[in-house]
Amino acid sequence: MANTLKGCKVAVLATDGFEQVELTEPVKALHESGAEVQVVSPKAGRIQGFNHHDKADTVAVDRTLDEARPDDYAALLLPGGVINPDALRLEPKAVDFVRHFGKTGKPVAAICHGPWMLIDSGIAKGRTVTSWPSLQTDLRNAGAKWVDQEVVVDQGLVTSRKPQDIPAFNRKMIEEFGEGRHARTAAE
Repeated sequence: MANTLKGCKVAVLATDGFEQVELTEPVKALHESGAEVQVVSPKAGRIQGFNHHDKADTVAVDRTLDEARPDDYAALLLPGGVINPDALRLEPKAVDFVRHFGKTGKPVAAICHGPWMLIDSGIAKGRTVTSWPSLQTDLRNAGAKWVDQEVVVDQGLVTSRKPQDIPAFNRKMIEEFGEGRHARTAAE
């Protein structure tokens, strides 16, 4: 996978409460594939990771939402954790940031609770997705077709259910990010 994504700049949108392995493992895979990765958050400094309910490590923020421009990125990663996407959904700039990727056909990868951001940004509508099981009703109500699978790919949108799915998630994320823009957009 080395240099598969050389020249690809990826945004990781996250805030306090992200599930640590759902950010660190995909970021590691992206780096190993040659991508440039930047953590984007509503706040500067460091954000707090979790291992389920317990505090884990913090991660440095590279750009705040005020500083980051979605046009500068080729792809987007949305890690899960219950707190992280729930907090981001309340940030209009975060929702707009995600919406940009849907409108422009840039690939997006979301795992576990990360697909909550696909609802508020309008990307979920008309798409086949998976997520942590508790989000299935929310996603269906947003017009998505929810399925219980390890990883689902729908025209550049990659979704997975949980940390155990990370190896499959990473493989499909690298593949879709390498393909670049897709014609199918739902957030118009």
